[in-house]
Amino acid sequence: MQFTAPQIAMLINGKLEGNAAATVVSFGKIEEAVEGQLSFLANPKYEEYLYNTKASIVIINESLELKQPVAATLVRVPDAYTAFATLLSKYQELIRQQLTGIQQPSFIDPSATLGEQVFVGAFVYISEGVTIGNNVKLFPGVVLGNGVKVGDNTVLNAGVKIYNDCVIGKNVTIHSGSVIGSDGFGYAPQADGTYHKVPQIGNVVIEDFVEIGANTTIDRATMGSTIIRAGVKLDNLIQIAHNVEVGSNTVVAAQAGVSGSTKIGKNVMIGGQVGTAGHINIADGSKIAGQSGITKSIKEPNKSWNGTPAMDFSSYLRIQAMSRNLPDLEKRVKELEKMVEQLLAERVNA
Repeated sequence: MQFTAPQIAMLINGKLEGNAAATVVSFGKIEEAVEGQLSFLANPKYEEYLYNTKASIVIINESLELKQPVAATLVRVPDAYTAFATLLSKYQELIRQQLTGIQQPSFIDPSATLGEQVFVGAFVYISEGVTIGNNVKLFPGVVLGNGVKVGDNTVLNAGVKIYNDCVIGKNVTIHSGSVIGSDGFGYAPQADGTYHKVPQIGNVVIEDFVEIGANTTIDRATMGSTIIRAGVKLDNLIQIAHNVEVGSNTVVAAQAGVSGSTKIGKNVMIGGQVGTAGHINIADGSKIAGQSGITKSIKEPNKSWNGTPAMDFSSYLRIQAMSRNLPDLEKRVKELEKMVEQLLAERVNA
């Protein structure tokens, strides 16, 4: 698929500099790109490559002042990284729009409803009462349980499993191996030491523009819904337990675990391997460093947290600074103890 420099500039509202007749057919990193490829420069550390890159077109920040002549055609935008991401998204969308039809073998229950321009890959299983919107792409091995609803323009990659009655919004992307709607971890302890399973009869609701990484699991609610609000981005290998609510535009890095009935606010940033206790609230705008343990509710918004149990970031840094001085403090305490013992001995002998 070929694009001209003016087409690219129009797509990202950029200003052209150089040869307007330049064309590209693929993408490349600025330090490795060849003729016919499009690249971008956002990090100043890579500026040196701009002056000798073989890329035909390069997207750059409008604020960048050139130190040398550049052979490539330039497209200036306010934010090169965001513009390049936008362009990649449009490119990916064009490719996916061309992917339609139903591959065999696959199973589609007669009661299921499919929208227009849907792609159903081989070995997909679509159960009774499923509703699928327009331009949805189901890659091989996807399983949709009874009554599942999937919104327009959503992509479910290979091997995604959606249990019965779950609702997936519009423009959602779920990566391979993820499981949505498996049973929550609910067991009632018995007097004889055994556990009685508590039926999980709720569902999972994933709102619009959510992206979920590979092999992430989101448990269905015991009652009601586990809810992932609009714009949330979940990394790979994350566990979201039953009845959790994740607020809009929150991002969670890999291997984090959120315990049951926790309510996470909007615009929260959670680092990798963070763990939370159940039945707590995390305030809007909280930033939680990787490997932290959240054992109680965070009530004050827009603060940074670190450690286990987590504390505000300023306190954490002070404690870290003090801990480095502990060997010297121990030495001084021992010296003081010797001095006290000597003084006491002198008093006794006086």
